[in-house]
Parts: sequence; structure tokens; C-alpha cells
Amino acid sequence: MQAIAKATIISLARAAICGIAIALSTPAGAQTSAPPSDPVAAPSPVCKAPSQFVRFDQPLRRTARRLAADEPLTIVAIGSSSTRGAGASSPAASYPSRLAVELTKRFPRADITVLNRGVNGEEIEQMLARFPTDVVAEHPDLVLWQVGTNAVLRDHQLQADATLLRDGIKQIKDAGADLVLIDMQFAPRVLAKSETPDMEDQIARAAKEGSADLFNRFAVMREWHDVEHMPFEAFVAPDGLHMNDWSYACVAKLLAAAITEAATRPVTSAAVRSGH
Repeated sequence: MQAIAKATIISLARAAICGIAIALSTPAGAQTSAPPSDPVAAPSPVCKAPSQFVRFDQPLRRTARRLAADEPLTIVAIGSSSTRGAGASSPAASYPSRLAVELTKRFPRADITVLNRGVNGEEIEQMLARFPTDVVAEHPDLVLWQVGTNAVLRDHQLQADATLLRDGIKQIKDAGADLVLIDMQFAPRVLAKSETPDMEDQIARAAKEGSADLFNRFAVMREWHDVEHMPFEAFVAPDGLHMNDWSYACVAKLLAAAITEAATRPVTSAAVRSGH
């Protein structure tokens, strides 16, 4: 037994010495058998858009006044499912929720509230019916009104929507709030509809005639696809219609930048001080 134990010890010693020799002969930094590495996650797309798509024509005078006076700022986001947050992983990933975060970063001392008044499936007529309770009653300083998509998806006549859109713009203006219209999303199911170009023209025309600002979401998303060569899967939910977490967050970031610029540009400050 002692002889066997002694032989075993000698064998282990020789194996250890041999292992040390192998380690010493391996060049520094080299691996004798590299373990399989985890796949590297693809980097997130860069959130950006040309300035002409995200700069408002009209200054946000009421918003500017509230921020300059350190008064609470109330924003109402009204619309349909892409306001409510369909396609997002949670309510916190909707664009109104992300907008509140982005604006707080830019105005850390301000008391900013963003109310999500989106209802899935609604068209302009249903939204207007909710204006007294869901918009005007909140005494908003800024209203973000997302429109158009559901009428196009359902092949409805657009002329009636044009009249309703002008009426809604007037109601918001009469309430004393700043207004930003948000147009349709650039997504496969929207692009498949022949009425899409006409609806886009109608929203842009209503904004101009009503002296309202327009956040051109359609053009921003088209830029991602046609110029940045992002596949639809990168910014559209699997249903081919709604946005996803990344695109909701990016739209919120771009919208926050546009609101900040329109509420702080020098001409706005001068107009506020002069009372115009």
C-alpha cells in the first residue's frame, strides 16, 4: 500500500510539473482553449432627425411664460392608440411618459405634468367629444394632439375630418393653450393605404391655417427608414402599425427638444415680456 501511494504521489507531481511547463510555454495573452463568448448585442439605433422636421414654426408662448415664471406646466396628450402606448412594453414606455422624463431633464426645477389621454381606436370625432372633460377641464398649458391614422386605416372620407380638425384646433386655442399636432406614423399598414398622402397634407394644412405647430412624425420615421436604412422591425411593433419602445422614446426625445427650443427662443421671450 505504501508503494502504491508513493507511486501515485510521484505521478501527480510529474503531472503538475508538466502542466506548469505548458503554461510557461504559452505566449502571454494566448488561450489554449477559449471558452465560447456570449453574442454581442447589436447597438441601439441613434435617435436623430433633420432639424426641419422637429423645429416648430410657432413659438409656444404660454409654455414659455409658465416655465419662465417657475409655474407648474400641464401638458395634455390626446389621441388614439399611439398616444396611449400600443406596442410599448409598458405604460412607462409610451411617448407621453417618456416625454415627462425628457422635459424634466431639460427643466429640472420645473413642476411638469404630462397627462396621457389617448384612447385606442378613436378618430377625430370621438376625441372632440372628450375635449371638454379630458382636455379643457385640465386647464392645459400645452396640448399635443395626435390624429389621422384610424380614419385612414378604415378608409373613411377625409373631408369631414378636415372640418372637425379645424374645429378642434379652435377649441384648444380658445382655451388659451399652446397646440402641437402630431401626424401619422410611417409604418407598413399606414403606407398600404391610398389615403395616406391626402391625410398628411390635410393635417399640415390645418396646422398652418390654424397657426398651430406640427410635429412631423411621419417624416421623422420615413427618414429613419429611407435615409438611415433602418428596417421597420427596428422602430415598428410586430403588428406593422404601432411604434415600439425605442421609437416611442426617440419621438419623446425629439419632441422634448422641439418644445424646449420653441419655449426658449429669444423671440418668444420678447413676445412674452411685451404681452403679445
